[in-house]
Amino acid sequence: MSKDTTNAPATRVDAVVIGAGVAGLYQLHQLRQQGKTVLGIEAGSDVGGTWYWNRYPGAKFDSEAYIYQYLFDEDLYKDWTWSERFPAQPEIERWMHYVTDRLDLRKDIAFNSRVTAATFHEGDGRWEVHTSDGRLIDCQYLIGCTGMLSAPLEDRFPGQASFGGTIFHTARWPRNGVELEGKRVGVVGIGATGIQVIQTIAPEVGELKVFVRTPQFVLPMKNPKYGPEEAKWYKGRFNELRENLPHSFSGFEYDFEHSWAELTPEQRRSVLEDCYNDGSLKLWLASFAEMFSDPQVSEEVSQFVREKMSERLKDPKLIDILVPKPGEYGFGTHRVPLEMNYLETYLRDNVEAVSVRDNPISEIVPEGIKLADGTVYELDVIILAVGFDAGSGALSRIDIRGRNGLSLREEWEKDIRTTLGMQKHGFPNLFMTGAPLAPSAALCNMTTCLQQQTEWISNLIRFADENGKRVIEASAEMEDAWVAHHDEAANATLISKTNSWYNGANVEGKPRRVLSYTGGVGTYRQKCDEIAANRYAGFDMA
Repeated sequence: MSKDTTNAPATRVDAVVIGAGVAGLYQLHQLRQQGKTVLGIEAGSDVGGTWYWNRYPGAKFDSEAYIYQYLFDEDLYKDWTWSERFPAQPEIERWMHYVTDRLDLRKDIAFNSRVTAATFHEGDGRWEVHTSDGRLIDCQYLIGCTGMLSAPLEDRFPGQASFGGTIFHTARWPRNGVELEGKRVGVVGIGATGIQVIQTIAPEVGELKVFVRTPQFVLPMKNPKYGPEEAKWYKGRFNELRENLPHSFSGFEYDFEHSWAELTPEQRRSVLEDCYNDGSLKLWLASFAEMFSDPQVSEEVSQFVREKMSERLKDPKLIDILVPKPGEYGFGTHRVPLEMNYLETYLRDNVEAVSVRDNPISEIVPEGIKLADGTVYELDVIILAVGFDAGSGALSRIDIRGRNGLSLREEWEKDIRTTLGMQKHGFPNLFMTGAPLAPSAALCNMTTCLQQQTEWISNLIRFADENGKRVIEASAEMEDAWVAHHDEAANATLISKTNSWYNGANVEGKPRRVLSYTGGVGTYRQKCDEIAANRYAGFDMA
């Protein structure tokens, strides 16, 4: 394929970074530090990534603020102070602006622009990139920092366009907000996002109908405010966190320390209670690793959480709708949401949980939401908290063509495969973060994993430069080996046997494969480091 010569002359840079979120900002910074000319392309009007797009009521961290940070610069870390353990979206967005301005990154980012197509040209080993605002860019490296949950499933039900009120996906919440006071509001979906919305807007709206298909295990969040003492405490841990986070199972500060088989029933209960009372994701990520692989342990931990939820709900009807039943799926095999008085929200007079498991939503009608049995719930606002085409979705929505016109979208429609979640055979000089088959696709404190991936990519590019190489591509053999290793780890877990977005079950026709590497963040990092130490064996360079 010849290069497009019909447009104005292409802008020529060393690298294009797609996305200005946690990964994109740091990738841009690193490559600039290496002397590269870099252009960031960002669809939003400002930086932030997920914290730009997801500004719905209640959006907040569920990683502790002091670990959801960049750890490459101690001053950058310590010169920002958080107001609470799990801050909300506005504060997180301000933090990302702080990082961007501190590193002077805006001058190299094109905002309000989407990459629509990218084609690799074998003749010179470079990418031709087209954007929605008419840019033509010629670059050596194309790096997708597009986010693991950034391709919203917006068109989920027939008739959405006919609705007479306001309807939108949570990831496209209007920047100027939505008037909800006194309105009849319906929320579809009770994953982590839906839960945050529901618990936040219930006191404001006139009526709230929550349409529940799959009940979720939830954990209560404890979110204390931070003052000078707390700030001094966590800032004093910088070196400890920088050393330990990258080597834990999940990239969090806590890790699995107990063996189920070695403890008595009373000791196990004590561990579960202690983790539960931490008010964090500790029960999921640092109680008993056996819950992910042993059905009996999974059921006992699940029953513990069921009891906690049922004690709070009290109402048998609500318990039936909102608490996962034995045999449905195990605690931790779905994404575990943190919540603040979410379950108590259903005890309010203006809130109703509508089960749509056996009576599904059939369509959106002008008046509201219609169920299969013909029941219509009349609404003024419909909020779709229905998730994303995770891991692969954002890059699949770009027309990316590798060697001989090979389509990334078509390849992933057949089988979702990568090498380390950072390259795909057949697409030289294309790198990715937060993509399938790496921990960052789901099972990680995102800043921990995204920092590791962008650093690894930067170091590989530096290695290629130092050795006079211009083209980098994971070999077919390397990809086969990584996919086999990934699948071996994933298939040993109950996650692989559970329908969820973790394995693409929420997107019709999507190939089934656990999207996230389940071998642990520390193990993944070790394997990446071993490849680098072996002069990037398995990556062909020319």
